[in-house]
Amino acid sequence: MGALALLLFGIIFLLILKGYPVAFTLAGVSTLFALILMVFVPDAIGMRDLSLLPNRFMGTIDNFMLMAVPLFIFMGIMLEKSGLAESLLETMANLLGRLKGGLAISVVLVGAMLAASTGIVGATVVTMGVISLPVMLKRGYRPELATGVICSSGTLGQIIPPSVVLILLAEQINASTQGAAQVDVGTMFRAAFVPGFLLVVAYIVYIAVISILRPHWAPSVSPEEIAAFRGPGFLGRVLKAFVLPMLLILAVLGSIFAGIASPTEAAAVGAIGATVLTLIEGRLTLDILRQVMQQTAKLTAMVFWILLGATTFTLVFRTLGGDEYLTELIQAADLSAMAFLAIVMIVIFICGFFIDFIEIIFIFVPVVTPIFDLYEVDMLWVGILMAINLQTSFLTPPFGFSLFYLKGVAPPGITTQHLYRGIVPFIIIQVLVIGLIVLFPEIIYLIK
Repeated sequence: MGALALLLFGIIFLLILKGYPVAFTLAGVSTLFALILMVFVPDAIGMRDLSLLPNRFMGTIDNFMLMAVPLFIFMGIMLEKSGLAESLLETMANLLGRLKGGLAISVVLVGAMLAASTGIVGATVVTMGVISLPVMLKRGYRPELATGVICSSGTLGQIIPPSVVLILLAEQINASTQGAAQVDVGTMFRAAFVPGFLLVVAYIVYIAVISILRPHWAPSVSPEEIAAFRGPGFLGRVLKAFVLPMLLILAVLGSIFAGIASPTEAAAVGAIGATVLTLIEGRLTLDILRQVMQQTAKLTAMVFWILLGATTFTLVFRTLGGDEYLTELIQAADLSAMAFLAIVMIVIFICGFFIDFIEIIFIFVPVVTPIFDLYEVDMLWVGILMAINLQTSFLTPPFGFSLFYLKGVAPPGITTQHLYRGIVPFIIIQVLVIGLIVLFPEIIYLIK
């Protein structure tokens, strides 16, 4: 029966690689597989097992923690419409313009601030691509460096809280394990903060070093432009650009870290706060509100359909004893916990070349979590490692979504090869940060 469960896993994985819709592949193939087994192998699974699905579905939909997903999505899309990203980029670029690579460093810092405000990768990459890429190219930046900085900075929202990835990871870990291995979303947010900060620092260090070694790759902004920016009203523009986003970050993350609000409650505060900021900026109209709500509904529906499909797959997989069979295989191979972790991380990294992070979470986490639980590995630590690993899926060709987002808004002179070559150093940086957290797990507990 366990071998049949692994066969089910393999069939689903191959169909997803061929491009079939993830949600319906997970649910449809699992249900069809179970019905076929009822006919030919009646001892494997029965209608009584499948009758558990409605309760599982309702348990997923009623999950209070998952209510944060549409709220954070709403918050991110609304902030994109507010125009705060444009103000931040313009202000930061002029503040750091005299430095070699200052424009690229400003993109990283703004990407980090937007990540802590929104967590929506597509909106961040597109916004920074439209605003900063033409400016960087006009200033003489090497296309590979400019595109690499924008793509990698835009993905920081996957690890810097509030992050939808962290919420989904925590939910899947909790659904797949029991007792001490349960992971709270607020704890996951706190644990991810320092690794996210390390990535930002590592990006800035790389830009600074490359700007010194190859100054023609990242020239500074001309003194005339900086002087023009620092004219009348300079201080007011700087305060306005920074204060509003920082207030939102403090309201959302501050309330979570201080224990005042749960992540779901903080997400509601963030959604209201983003709407208020858009109103302050004079951009809140009925048309904007309709667009934000429509996009939120579409993204939320996509996430929950995949989640329900994953629930179906998990039920069939476990009923067939797939988790127990896989555990027996791992034990028979006599793998250590670190060896198993290495295999899982490599597989997730490779899968990131071909399939989306949501699909990876819903397919792999329910399968590997019980084995980590058996090894008594800290699931908070594993979750953060997975989150950073999943972040690379936005950058790795051929299907890195950040690459698609940026290519869609890039000037005609920017080729796919520019994008592919530009993200390589940043993927290496992410892998090095993963290695650092593997060697020093205490990093994730620096914020308690």
